[in-house]
Amino acid sequence: MKPIRKAVFPVAGLGTRFLPATKAMPKEMLPVVDRPLIQHVVDEAREAGIEHFIFVTGRNKGVIEDHFDRQFELEMTLLERQKHTILDYLNQDLPVPGSTSFTRQQEPLGLGHAVWCARELIGREPFALLLPDVLVQHPRGCLAQMMDAAHDVAEQVNIVAVEEVPAERVDQYGVVGVGEHKGKMFAITSMVEKPPRDRAPSNLILTGRYILQPEILDLLSIQGRGTGGEIQLTDAMIQLARKQPFYGLEFDGRSFDCGSKIGFLAANVSYALDREDIAPGFIAEIKKILAERTGG
Repeated sequence: MKPIRKAVFPVAGLGTRFLPATKAMPKEMLPVVDRPLIQHVVDEAREAGIEHFIFVTGRNKGVIEDHFDRQFELEMTLLERQKHTILDYLNQDLPVPGSTSFTRQQEPLGLGHAVWCARELIGREPFALLLPDVLVQHPRGCLAQMMDAAHDVAEQVNIVAVEEVPAERVDQYGVVGVGEHKGKMFAITSMVEKPPRDRAPSNLILTGRYILQPEILDLLSIQGRGTGGEIQLTDAMIQLARKQPFYGLEFDGRSFDCGSKIGFLAANVSYALDREDIAPGFIAEIKKILAERTGG
């Protein structure tokens, strides 16, 4: 399989579930501990070997572009105060010059439309798609695990990350059917968006990480509007699956739906507990709060 060099990050959403916090700040810049959501996801892509980072943005998203650029005033202040450790920490997150691209999604027409808006930047090569609402916590990132699984696949295939959910929740997600296994992956026999519980092909759901072939862009260019009046990526993947193989990978790690308040708060707790510099003090504060709330 050809190496995956480019990754697309759809960041044009309005973040209405986090209002008023997202009234003037993109939801992708909400911090999980001390790193914005989008930085965590870009870190995952960089670990997997991605060289070109494509952001599909919208209005009021300029701060994302600024985040991945240098801020000379801040750097000079840190230098004058001899804060070299902090400065080095900031610089290591900067993308290589010329490795980021930004394009606009002028209308909120769904994930499929957002991917299609990046077509000229993607070109005719396979690419990764990472949803910044989803964080996957594991020493080996989710996209890197997908790359590992695809390493020995000779054919050009599409791969999606999947995970189990309780059967009573399958009607909230895109669900896949499970076919023959090939190493750590399995062939996907069907994809259904938010199926009724009694008709779901499995309890494995799409998790927000994809490796897709460029032919998906041709299908998106003619894709009609689906659920919610939006151009659905899943609809185009169903069409592409009739022509090309699709595989699923059950990744290792814990996912957090940071598009929801509970998922976002849980991610902050879990990531904080992984930090040696703050975990002990954080645990003490959690215990104190719980004791006060429960009277224990």
